[in-house]
Amino acid sequence: MRILITGGAGFIGSALANALVSDQHEVLVLDDLSAGDPTRLAPGVLFHRGTIMDRPKLWTLLQGVDCVYHLAARVVVAESILYPREYNEVNVSGTVALLEAMRDVGIPRLIFTSSGALYGNQERQPISETALPDPTSPYAVSKLAAEHYIQTIGTLWGTKTIILRIFNAYGPGQPILPSHSPVIPQFINQALGGGSLVIFGAGDQTRDFVYVSDVARALVSALHIKPPDRCIINIGGGTEITMNALAREILAQTNSSSNTIYSPVRGGGVSRLQADITLARKMLGFEPQVTLKEGLQRILREDPRFI
Repeated sequence: MRILITGGAGFIGSALANALVSDQHEVLVLDDLSAGDPTRLAPGVLFHRGTIMDRPKLWTLLQGVDCVYHLAARVVVAESILYPREYNEVNVSGTVALLEAMRDVGIPRLIFTSSGALYGNQERQPISETALPDPTSPYAVSKLAAEHYIQTIGTLWGTKTIILRIFNAYGPGQPILPSHSPVIPQFINQALGGGSLVIFGAGDQTRDFVYVSDVARALVSALHIKPPDRCIINIGGGTEITMNALAREILAQTNSSSNTIYSPVRGGGVSRLQADITLARKMLGFEPQVTLKEGLQRILREDPRFI
């Protein structure tokens, strides 16, 4: 198949692109490199620099495409609180622009990566797809709004759509940002550097971590296995861990004597997050293959920054 991935040079996007090209698909990537890195891409992936707001470029790249994976987005919760307009423009308006271009060219299928963050604080855990979203940040709002556009426009225009709500993906090469970095590479960097591991709040908040290769497998399965149209599916590890327990595990695996310090909780977060992956098992044949402990070991073995 001929496949276009928006945001395909990013952390998850590049893992997906490499998995698809290894399956002999023709893979095109569109990425503005605001967070992506084309050196992550395997030989054979056709990289194009640009944005999803560039309609002529989109029309050109969409010619002959069988399916679009839409991953292009701004994804930092704390940053979205500072710049909600930018998050709305990229994550919502950009999604609508892509849908319009797909309609104009006649592309029949879209697979969208949404986020478990849009569930917000839920009393019932693990969280199933039937839970009513309760977003707590502009980022989560933007993902939910994009979902609604995809579902509504898909119905009106006859575009086949599948939405995968990804929980906390991690793995080798996950970027360490100047501020608001993902917690796992940040903790590892702090532990190996002899600095303190900074935990926001009391450390009893939980997250559901899923290894990046497992996410890529789920996305590939969504291409080959045909669940019902407009289907929304959680993709996570299916387990939760507190930040305190995560810090202890990373300190143990790095043999670090670093200590942990606590900082006031940041806005936009949630207290618990665990994915119910029953539907993913049923529809996609999905089963996480990499445990958190093994995933941390792989990062320490494979990520050049930590070797």
